[in-house]
Amino acid sequence: MPDDTYDAASDSFEIYLICVPGLEPHLAAEARALSFAKPVISPGGVTVAGNWHDVMRANLHLRGATRVLARIGSFRAFHLAQLDKRARKFPWGEILKPDQPIKVEVTCRKSKIYHAGAATQRLERAITEELGAPISPKAELVLKVRIDDNLVTLSLDTSGVSLHKRGHKVAVNKAPMRETMAALFLRQAGYTGDEPVVDPMCGSGTFVIEAAEIAAGLAPGRSRSFAFETLANYDAPAWQALKSQVQPKTPAQRFFGFDRDSGAIRMSEANADRAGVAGWTQFATQPISEARPPEGPAGLVILNPPYGGRIGNKSMLYGLYASLGEVLKSHFGGWRVGIVTSEGGLARATGLPFKPPGPLVAHGGLKVRLSHTDPLP
Repeated sequence: MPDDTYDAASDSFEIYLICVPGLEPHLAAEARALSFAKPVISPGGVTVAGNWHDVMRANLHLRGATRVLARIGSFRAFHLAQLDKRARKFPWGEILKPDQPIKVEVTCRKSKIYHAGAATQRLERAITEELGAPISPKAELVLKVRIDDNLVTLSLDTSGVSLHKRGHKVAVNKAPMRETMAALFLRQAGYTGDEPVVDPMCGSGTFVIEAAEIAAGLAPGRSRSFAFETLANYDAPAWQALKSQVQPKTPAQRFFGFDRDSGAIRMSEANADRAGVAGWTQFATQPISEARPPEGPAGLVILNPPYGGRIGNKSMLYGLYASLGEVLKSHFGGWRVGIVTSEGGLARATGLPFKPPGPLVAHGGLKVRLSHTDPLP
């Protein structure tokens, strides 16, 4: 974006898709598959080019993004008085409503304006005095301002609540896998929606439900609201039209989750029902030793088993992983396997022929990664 520009009404601007660091290439692949223009990977996200229709489309359809930021403008500012003056010239009314509370967050890097708190105050005052919008630390609508090398970039968080909150999963167990992360791990493992998926340690069912939604063509944002619905330029008929264009289908395959904890199975069934995929998913209380493939074609086994930092004593888990590996090698020939774990040694304990593991990804205060295989012999 050029210096000293105000792009509020532009037909095209930068849209920044935030994701968990380490999974950016898979989010970029998803963005390309959904025909978003010019995806460019950077640490922590992917930048695409688009308009406000694309902002709505990203929030509705992207499974791997955690937030969608619309970069609405930028200008140079070398001191606070200049920041104040240029912020007051910005056409806030083209995007923001005067009665809609907003929160302002500022970061400064390598700039003459180095005090984020002072910069925040100037921007808040400019918005309040020029537009009338109230400032609130609890506002759903957030203006994220980055001052980097004296360039002030204004971005609106158009999502509101994090996009992993699809609006379906109420019941969760310990250390649940976020839906956005599960979606990108499924993509990393090569899942495209046309094969069965089995999670033999399913917890609250995230992998199984996410796989079923992908296969059914269900939009991940279909059941929730977004911050962009509070904007002055929000086009409600266009949003309804966009949602109505989604045409779900009945998957050819089924999706299976097992867990030794009957409470986890009840959670999974309830979550699948709320997500509208209960007809294509099947859950049962079952130990890992009894895991068997369903009838029909081979597909993907993917799971997020216990690991030491999450559960407790790590040394006791090596036997569990070895048993898991034996069951999969003995009964799941032709299936691919993906295992999320924090310890390479635990994955190796399975004895499975994993490809080189993926990058480390932050999850629940730990660093985890996906190890996955080609079809087992």
